[in-house]
Amino acid sequence: MTGFVDVVIEGKTYQMPVIIGSEGEKAFDITKLRDQTGYITHDPGFGSTGSCSSSITYMDGDKGILRYRGIPIEQLAKKSSFVETAYLLINGILPSQGDLNEIRTLLNDYSMIHENMQDFFKHFPRDSHPMGILSAMVGSLRSFYPEMQNDEEAVNKKTLRLISKIRTLAAMSFRISRGNKVVYPRHDLSYCANFLNMMFDGPVKPYTMDEDVVRALNVFWILHADHEQNCSTAAVRVVGSAQVNLYASISAGIAALWGPRHGGANMAVIRMLEDIAERNIPVDKIVKMAKDKNSDFRLMGFGHRVYKTFDPRAVIMKEMCDIVLKKLNVDDPLLDIAKRLEEAALTDPYFIEKNLYPNVDFYSGIILRAIGIPTNMFTVMFAIGRLPGWISQWIESTEDPRWKIARPRQIYTGNKKYDYIPIEARYI
Repeated sequence: MTGFVDVVIEGKTYQMPVIIGSEGEKAFDITKLRDQTGYITHDPGFGSTGSCSSSITYMDGDKGILRYRGIPIEQLAKKSSFVETAYLLINGILPSQGDLNEIRTLLNDYSMIHENMQDFFKHFPRDSHPMGILSAMVGSLRSFYPEMQNDEEAVNKKTLRLISKIRTLAAMSFRISRGNKVVYPRHDLSYCANFLNMMFDGPVKPYTMDEDVVRALNVFWILHADHEQNCSTAAVRVVGSAQVNLYASISAGIAALWGPRHGGANMAVIRMLEDIAERNIPVDKIVKMAKDKNSDFRLMGFGHRVYKTFDPRAVIMKEMCDIVLKKLNVDDPLLDIAKRLEEAALTDPYFIEKNLYPNVDFYSGIILRAIGIPTNMFTVMFAIGRLPGWISQWIESTEDPRWKIARPRQIYTGNKKYDYIPIEARYI
């Protein structure tokens, strides 16, 4: 608290404490607003509401800045690994080499799943969506590992267990859905390489590991590891405020991420590009349709609720996209359409005025396609990447003495009080 701001309501002045963040963000604390004034704030979508104080991620949408624990996302994407970034988010500091060696050993030790979970997998209908399966399986981990309590050592084990097992669960859901034999994790492979091997290795055609593809997956997951108080992160914090276990909170985050307005955005981009390619629609016509308010067409992958200049993750993802497609010698017509759309939009006054710049979803789907990830697995890939952020947010909220059980207020707009009408008299 660094002072007060005067709020005048019905002629009376109230002083609200002012909070200033480490990067100069300003807020005034309305915790006691209702008790003192009888008023509440009304903010659908919480666009102007700060639900917590957090030391995990900093974003400045006007300047295109994203940092994890103070480190720019550009540096992490270039120099770090997903496992190292996960450690940074959860523990607040970069790991030593000894820390990394220990983590890698534990991730390998925890990579297998309970054999009974395979039976659980096999009883899902064949056409079940992978996100529904993943949410259910993560929620079930508490039942398969009931010995985990909430002391600090157990929480550390739970987080590593979850980070390790989620990739195994995701790969298993993919292979079982296709009727393929499960591939078990290998202790000689890194976190990302292990996932790719579990997804695509086979007895007839062994998977060929490529360093650039492994690096691309590291970068993809690093860029998605946390993003402040978004929908799924807020879901994890709100569910966790009821003091449920970590697995249940993460399962709620996965369910929230499943929505097309959130984690399904890169799938929407791919579907749009496929439709443009199939119908052979010229790019200039697409841009014209995107600007037409009366058109049903929506240009997916442009603009962001927070970033008002550019999405820093999109710049990194575009560079990675070029590297992977060139290395794999992939001639993807969708990428060509995407590049021409980007070029046209970035030079069009309408898009410049409205700050409609490509976001990370615009290119991430292209990379996943090139790697061989099917479209219905895109949100699962997002969930794996976002997991360290969810975990760090859950831990931070449980350690915050001000973080009570979430209980938003509302403005009631229904009927006023009226008396019960007996059924025989209701429709006379």
